Amino acid sequence: MSNARTHTSSVSVLSDFKEITKMRLAISVVFSSVAGYFLGAEVIDFVTVLLLSIGGYLMVGASNAYNQIIERDLDALMDRTKNRPLPAGRMSVTTAFTIASVFTILGLIVLYIINPKTAMFGAISIFLYVSVYTPLKTKTPLSVFVGAFPGAIPFMLGWVAATGDFSIEPGTLFMLQFFWQFPHFWAIGWWLYDDYKKGGFFMLPTGKRDKGTAVQVVLYSIWTVLVSLIPAFGVTGRLYLTPIAAGFILLLGLGMLYYAFRLYKQRTAQAAKKLMFASVSYITLLQIIYVLDKFLRQWI
Repeated sequence: MSNARTHTSSVSVLSDFKEITKMRLAISVVFSSVAGYFLGAEVIDFVTVLLLSIGGYLMVGASNAYNQIIERDLDALMDRTKNRPLPAGRMSVTTAFTIASVFTILGLIVLYIINPKTAMFGAISIFLYVSVYTPLKTKTPLSVFVGAFPGAIPFMLGWVAATGDFSIEPGTLFMLQFFWQFPHFWAIGWWLYDDYKKGGFFMLPTGKRDKGTAVQVVLYSIWTVLVSLIPAFGVTGRLYLTPIAAGFILLLGLGMLYYAFRLYKQRTAQAAKKLMFASVSYITLLQIIYVLDKFLRQWI
């Protein structure tokens, strides 16, 4: 009986650890960083890839843990977050703070081993997310604009890790993921509007599920697709897309735009949920196409 209880307890501790660091989100951020690294690297160094993955996970995990410490009382008010470790009382603030602090220090050390600029951008990301974006979420819809900065860093961070340099190429990757944040987060904000309202979060640009918000979702979706295609015109240094790859990106973009327009027409939570999934598919497949296009060009 005690063995079963110990097993259940260890499973619970592991699941709480995964939740306080938002493991699934952290892994998606690591994926973005590694994609950026593959795009920037002239020779793949798998030790650097490993360090980038570990450092990236630690930094995102730290940001999420700090975020949940700050928002624990508000999380308790919302259905989707009330069972998180802190509001549910399964983890103390001290434990969460220890995890966040250790992750921050280790993350910065690991990223610094790659190169100082990578560590600098990692530090900027965690500072903006925790100290600026998180407090603003209950104050103004502009929080999404502020949050788009740390959210756009991972794709760019991989290129900086590969080259030790910030230039037009990582700047383009940053801009791409920056614009993408808006339709993605506004779709989430629309879908979970009622729940966010309980916690007092302002996620939509007009504060409401209205035509004004829907128009902005469509506009930022269009800008995201346009920025995604800029490398096809040969104006972004070593970051280049072949016409075939650009065609695939355009098709993906039209798919995301279809769901953005559906949200504009229907203005329902269900339409917003579909756009959210479409936006995740878009950015993931885009990163895969960018990387495949680079390596296929080298091999052919």
